[in-house]
Amino acid sequence: MNVLVFAPHPDDDVLGCGGTLSRYAAEGHDVYVCIMTSGFPPLYEEDYNNAQKNGWPHIQYPDIMKAHKILGIKETFFLQFPTVQLETVPRYEVNSKVCGLVRSLTPEIVYIPHFGDLHKDHLITSEAVMVAVRPGGENTVRYVYSYETLSETEWNVSHVSNSFIPNTFVDISGTLDKKLEAMGCFSTQLCEFPSPRSLKAVEALAVLRGSTMGAQAAEAFSLVREYRR
Repeated sequence: MNVLVFAPHPDDDVLGCGGTLSRYAAEGHDVYVCIMTSGFPPLYEEDYNNAQKNGWPHIQYPDIMKAHKILGIKETFFLQFPTVQLETVPRYEVNSKVCGLVRSLTPEIVYIPHFGDLHKDHLITSEAVMVAVRPGGENTVRYVYSYETLSETEWNVSHVSNSFIPNTFVDISGTLDKKLEAMGCFSTQLCEFPSPRSLKAVEALAVLRGSTMGAQAAEAFSLVREYRR
């Protein structure tokens, strides 16, 4: 089975579903991650120049690949749209690249960021993927789930139209350590607790979600669509 995760930025996939991805990989499934954006000048001038000098598709490439190796990701794709500027890209360009990747990988399960997240890159990513997974034709996607991202999902204006309402839980008691280890690769993104971008907060959320379903640790998702043939 092919599993495809769309991450607006590096570490979003680890924060939202790292334990679940590690579990899929351990069970023998092919797991792919698509990182939508990368840092470009003028906002990321120095980092961008360093990445270009080393031939990297992303300024955090070494961290990303180390984290994905820990989780067992089969392949990582970089669409290289501009970070925090995704709304400046014509929507047809974003949709086209996302649709092309979905068609080429033919995933059965797709994960997207929650559309109500604070960051616009998350909203645009979720909308583009929903265009790509529309039912009909040769679409192979059977399940679409949205994941929560600490410091994005819980920080937006609380409203019925954008609240994250989990209805699916995955036991990650056996892979929480992998998730934390992978998240630890992004040292420049981590902060001290009580920041939500701390390892302690990541573990605390996993424990909280686990207590909801009677497990030691879990990740929560919102089932967007299920198609049973």
